[in-house]
Amino acid sequence: MNKFQLQSQYKKIGLIVALGSFVFMIAIKYIDNPVWLKSFLHGVLLIGLLLISVSKEKIEDEYIDSLRSQSYRLAFILSIVYALVQPIVNFVVAYVLNQDDVIKSFSYFQVLFFMLIVQLLYFWKLKKTALNV
Repeated sequence: MNKFQLQSQYKKIGLIVALGSFVFMIAIKYIDNPVWLKSFLHGVLLIGLLLISVSKEKIEDEYIDSLRSQSYRLAFILSIVYALVQPIVNFVVAYVLNQDDVIKSFSYFQVLFFMLIVQLLYFWKLKKTALNV
């Protein structure tokens, strides 16, 4: 995986891209916007999170690599569980609320966003715990 990692300064770029697109998504929620803009901003947000995820740490050693690997595994497993459980949750909620709407599916954006957020948060938590020991 080390061959595919970006330099540590890309983490700042990814953070700026992700935060910028998130703020812009919130801002356009209150104005009339074209449909394609929401999809475009979703893609930009995912790219920003991916830049953060694949960027090296300032000190990248075998232990950090192990923590990163653990966080990717957890994110993958939880994303699969999310993808399997979410339709059931949607159905139960619709049934309880007596909604006759067609069962709403979830988008690739939800799964990828969930996966990247879980990976980043779990990696940061592992790293923080390791540094405090």
